[in-house]
Amino acid sequence: MDRTEQLLEQVADRVRNSARAQGECLPAPLEAGARTEAERILGFPLPPLLAALHRRVGDGGFGPGYGLLPLRQVAEEYGRMRSSAWRWPEGVLPVADFGCGMYACVDSRSETAQVLLFDPNPGDPELAWYLDSPSLADWLRHWLDGTAWHCEGSEEGAEGGPDDLDGLDLAPWAEFRSRI
Repeated sequence: MDRTEQLLEQVADRVRNSARAQGECLPAPLEAGARTEAERILGFPLPPLLAALHRRVGDGGFGPGYGLLPLRQVAEEYGRMRSSAWRWPEGVLPVADFGCGMYACVDSRSETAQVLLFDPNPGDPELAWYLDSPSLADWLRHWLDGTAWHCEGSEEGAEGGPDDLDGLDLAPWAEFRSRI
């Protein structure tokens, strides 16, 4: 089993155990053809790990913050944001909702599917983008082991949780201007 397969198994185990402990049902995995439809709507392919999460674990509803968004919602939000006055970067998919307008986003143009944090609260698109993790795989691993900034009790965490970014040392995303 390679590292990606191990990671997918770890995420699936965590999601199953969490759902069972809370008496909740897991979201169903993505239906056949839904990935192709989402990629048609987006106009580009999904990063393989992101597609595998939706196809093998569940179509959203689990993970950091308020959980991963269902793939259809990812495609719809991307289209809405790209056509808004906010200047949303090309190929950057909003994948998880942290509340207060903040999203974890996956850069589909990055070989590692780097994860960005979008925080519109400063009011300026140039100040809204941060590099959260160099890869989607690392982002998931940090969520699994509780060391991500958005995990309650993490030493890296924001004092007030995901809604409070004060004190975090996230680097601004350098590629913003070249991608709008």
